[in-house]
Amino acid sequence: MGTTTFSGPLVSQSTVVPATYTVANAPDASAANAGALIYVSNGAAGDPILAFSDGTDFLRCDTRAAIASA
Repeated sequence: MGTTTFSGPLVSQSTVVPATYTVANAPDASAANAGALIYVSNGAAGDPILAFSDGTDFLRCDTRAAIASA
């Protein structure tokens, strides 16, 4: 198998837009599988936040606390 090398920064031209939910309608974290990423419009005590599934709960990306609307 051959190898490829390059120099310089890697620039992505694509955008990832996770699905938007509220805390009340977020999918089941265990069904979503560990690593699933969602945008929760009220998940940081009412403020928007990105969250990921740890296989049990959706956790805030900034604090790793479970998402909560208040």
